[in-house]
Amino acid sequence: MHKLTFFPLGNADCCLIELEDKCKMLFDYAHCKVAEDENDLRSDLYSLLQENLKKEKRDYFDIVAFTHADEDHISNFSEFFFLEHAQKYQDDKRIKIKELWVPAAVIIEEDIPEEAKILRAEARYRLKKGKGIRVFSAPDTLKSWFESEKIKYEERRDLITNAGQTVPGFDKTTGNVEIFVHSPFAIHSEDEKLVDRNQASLVMQIIFSCDGQDTKFILSGDTECDVWKDIVKVTKYHKREERLNWDIVKLPHHCSYKSLSAEVGKEKTVPEKEINWLFEQGNERGIIISTSDIIPSSDQEQPPHRQAANYYKEIASKKNGEFIVTMEHPQKTSPKPLVITIDKFKATVVKSNIFGGAAIINRPAPRAG
Repeated sequence: MHKLTFFPLGNADCCLIELEDKCKMLFDYAHCKVAEDENDLRSDLYSLLQENLKKEKRDYFDIVAFTHADEDHISNFSEFFFLEHAQKYQDDKRIKIKELWVPAAVIIEEDIPEEAKILRAEARYRLKKGKGIRVFSAPDTLKSWFESEKIKYEERRDLITNAGQTVPGFDKTTGNVEIFVHSPFAIHSEDEKLVDRNQASLVMQIIFSCDGQDTKFILSGDTECDVWKDIVKVTKYHKREERLNWDIVKLPHHCSYKSLSAEVGKEKTVPEKEINWLFEQGNERGIIISTSDIIPSSDQEQPPHRQAANYYKEIASKKNGEFIVTMEHPQKTSPKPLVITIDKFKATVVKSNIFGGAAIINRPAPRAG
């Protein structure tokens, strides 16, 4: 059995993937809770992850991936992780990273906030060393960086995975999990003066196999509608439509309408045709996850947007599935980590208020496909 955990962090991200073979993968880390505020209902991410590792007597994650370097995906990461590039980030309480995954933008971006600079320094250090890192996409600016560091690009090629490829070590020929990369495209990271981190976010399809059953998970960073359209067009061009099939999808950008269309809509955001096609690729009883604050009842400038949520609810209803908001699960007054198990029954939402000690109820019957 595999397990996914999504934490209620407000408009911020962290997804823990625990594989059947005991591999632990963390996608994004944003500890946002204000400890002194008793009304802050967000998870104490720092403590929950420490406890998770302590139970298994380990002090590391096998993979830590940052979809991009915005604050809501990396907040306070430098206080949690053991970082190899500087001694001040090294003590016995910190959690180690066996392999760091980042998009190329993390390496090459220049005008960035302090926490992003720390992530960049760690990624650059590991890339210079030639181990403990995987970089996604190889734009010309990354190759120029290699030249400036007097490193031959060919010597680091095996550490780089481009869109349209599977991640080495995670494919059907070697195990029960396959990771296919949709984005970033190299062209999204070309501009040396300005790199749009949202456009350069990681987008992946992760396929979990268990007892002959495949469960497909689309995981995205803060991808906006133009990039989704590119992904769909390129995928169709290569006749790989199955790479956008899904049982679970983690929505980008905290349920922002901008991931669907340039227009918010009055009551429902009407997506671009390519994006509507994408969401129609969901399987029966598909699960749509919004890592966000509570969906508002009125219009607001910042996500989540109720109009986008109305579209996703409609899709979930068509699939006899679920639309789940992390800050509303299992209830708005007491949000808890959302746990999804993956086995021969495909994806099942765990019904419990306790992370790591949950029981499953109302398990659906096995389904084909």
